[in-house]
Amino acid sequence: MANPNIVNVTSIYGESIAQAMTTTLTTVIMTVSADVILKVNSISATNTHASNATDFTLTVTKAGFTSAGVASGDDNAGTFSIASTINIPSDDVLVVIDKPFYLMEGDVLKGGADPATCDLFISYEVINDA
Repeated sequence: MANPNIVNVTSIYGESIAQAMTTTLTTVIMTVSADVILKVNSISATNTHASNATDFTLTVTKAGFTSAGVASGDDNAGTFSIASTINIPSDDVLVVIDKPFYLMEGDVLKGGADPATCDLFISYEVINDA
């Protein structure tokens, strides 16, 4: 996987997605396309049930690449937790991320909630260098 050069961008689009979570904790939410980086600005999870709590999980499967800023031989490939079975009370919102981070091309964001009474909202920017 290449690391797109964000100095030579051809476009930057602000976007957002919303998705109802399922009880499958490895449901794919988004996969980053080639030649782009996603700058994730915020992620929130809302339990929509009036009386029952839900447990929310969010992971990222890193595609793995050799970074220009990390020593050679260091590999960040694998699946890593962003939020692991976090309990969200009924009718409550969990701010999962409120500081930006990047997802590289090929990275996959996955998640779910049990019970499936959780809506996910993600605000991000698509930075394209193609």
